[in-house]
Amino acid sequence: MMHRQDAPDNHDAAEERTAAAVRDLAGTVGEGLLEIDTVLSEVTTFHIGGPAAGLAHVRTSDDARRFLEFAGEREIDVLGLGGGSNLLVDDNGFCGLILRMEMTDVVFGPGTVRAGAGLPFDELIALSLAAGRPGLEFASGIPGSLGGAVVGNAGCYGHEIGEFVLEATLLRPDGSVERVGPEDLGFRYRSSDLKGSDTLLLDVLIHAEAGNVTAAVAERHEHLTDRLRKHPVDEPCAGSYFQNLAPSSPGERRRAAGALLDELGVRGWREGDAAVYHKHANIIVNLGRATCLDVLTLAGRMKAAVVDKFGEELVEEVRHLPRHRTGRGFCG
Repeated sequence: MMHRQDAPDNHDAAEERTAAAVRDLAGTVGEGLLEIDTVLSEVTTFHIGGPAAGLAHVRTSDDARRFLEFAGEREIDVLGLGGGSNLLVDDNGFCGLILRMEMTDVVFGPGTVRAGAGLPFDELIALSLAAGRPGLEFASGIPGSLGGAVVGNAGCYGHEIGEFVLEATLLRPDGSVERVGPEDLGFRYRSSDLKGSDTLLLDVLIHAEAGNVTAAVAERHEHLTDRLRKHPVDEPCAGSYFQNLAPSSPGERRRAAGALLDELGVRGWREGDAAVYHKHANIIVNLGRATCLDVLTLAGRMKAAVVDKFGEELVEEVRHLPRHRTGRGFCG
């Protein structure tokens, strides 16, 4: 069931409907499964954002189905949330139900590993190497959950997680659970058909052959060290803010958005407490009290400067979650 589109003048009605629904839901679920008016700055890596009407802890596929069915019946918005990376939440919060995906089971099989969507992606990499299964070390240090990584087809150093996905378990809008192969997921650069869809990702089967991990462990250490050198450690952020640009010619690698931004000297640009990180031109950090508006204003300045100088349009990799929207989806 698709959710009803609320016109701006119907936002008050949506607020009342959502608040009433979440109160009713709280009376029907077990203790500790639902929080009301949870401040989303506490569950996102940017540490920005107001309260959600409700935050449900999803620990099983039955939990996910129950919460989705309830949201459909009561016509309230839903967002699946993993580790809270790659997400910028509105200062006024989110008028809907957040499904905090907490399914983290890991099962190794012959040449495979199946893991829950809520498992931190980097934890899966560490567990795989400990089990003698190299392959994912290229992604060492990428923040967020496995589910968010698959939905956004996370990648770096010439590889993407979509290359390794063998199967995904999906919860469809009608409540049915389906297992599909990678050909049904529509993987593409930093995206998939799951992004912004009405389908929730529950778990993933990953190709993970046994092998010698000595070189893989060394590569992981190298990537983690590189991230510590280039990426913020103490300042909250959402990762790279803009996607890299399409190659200049077929067969070439994508062009780094940070390289264009560096030519403009954007490091240190600031709006309120949002600033471009001094070590990386494509990362915006929260210096303490940054607001969503601060970040959007700063990002807008960066985009406009690139258009003026190079005639190129940057595309956001970080997703902005407004107070009011329609639909479902999964974030990092």
